[in-house]
Amino acid sequence: MTFVDPISDMIARIRNAQMRLLRNVTIPNSKFRIRILEVLKQEGYISDYKLLSDSNNKNSLSVDLKYSNGLPVIREIKIISKPGRRIYAKADSIPKIQNGLGLAILSTSKGIMTDSDARNQNVGGEIICRIF
Repeated sequence: MTFVDPISDMIARIRNAQMRLLRNVTIPNSKFRIRILEVLKQEGYISDYKLLSDSNNKNSLSVDLKYSNGLPVIREIKIISKPGRRIYAKADSIPKIQNGLGLAILSTSKGIMTDSDARNQNVGGEIICRIF
């Protein structure tokens, strides 16, 4: 199965799984997705993720979702940059999400990082998604 935008697919799978209150969700593997999941784990939005090997040598990722008092920790996750319309921001124009309560994930020349890390390192990049 081919995807038009694999990152949008990953975010949609996470959003749909949390709406159904599932404990984990399986997504196809890629290095870019692993980097995004690492940021989500560091910021406390997911519990963990694991690499699963299939019998056909197709790897996938199992993402353990996080809940607080029966409610999803991720209240809103939205894709910003899409294949047809890439959204870039300079270091001084990176938006704050919900007055700093949420975060944006950026793809910069120094790797995948949060909006606050990008501001601190004074680098801009493509805004992948926002989470609150």
